[in-house]
Amino acid sequence: MDKSSNLTGKMLIAMPGMRDPRFEQSVILVCAHSEDGAMGLVVNRPLGEIGFADLLTQLGIDVGEDSLDIPVCFGGPVEPGRGFVLHRVPRDIQLGENRMRITEDLAMSTTRDILEDYARGHGPQPAMLALGYAGWGPGQLDSEILQNGWLTSERGDEIIFGADNSGKWRAALKSLGIDPLMLSPSAGHA
Repeated sequence: MDKSSNLTGKMLIAMPGMRDPRFEQSVILVCAHSEDGAMGLVVNRPLGEIGFADLLTQLGIDVGEDSLDIPVCFGGPVEPGRGFVLHRVPRDIQLGENRMRITEDLAMSTTRDILEDYARGHGPQPAMLALGYAGWGPGQLDSEILQNGWLTSERGDEIIFGADNSGKWRAALKSLGIDPLMLSPSAGHA
């Protein structure tokens, strides 16, 4: 992998032929991509069975009257019990331990204190909480892209943080000028 193919901060859009049902019609924000592998968060699979306040309560965090309610999503099949808060961050803010800058203005946090901030009614916005993540070994993601498993696009905050989860996949394709009905579920090579 060369530096020009680094997908950190970009979005992956599942092709119609995606064989893995966990990723069918998914949109993933790539949080890290290097020759060692890749890590990303699915941004369009809400977990309807658990709300943010419920999760805070399960973690023993007091939910205040001013608590913010951020979306909780299936982030991917790896470590499904681990939470990742994806949020905007000012460019000039220094990030502490267990917080990773993805792009100049986007970060991921895995600390309890950020959850406590949301429970008290403050914390960086917009934000979402992902349980689990999608992971790829060295060269695996690049191979899946070459095999027509994923399209790549620039990040779109309205897609990542928007409320219309059922429409995010189509919106991501349309951001590339692609009509989902025109995509073939099978790969072809010339």
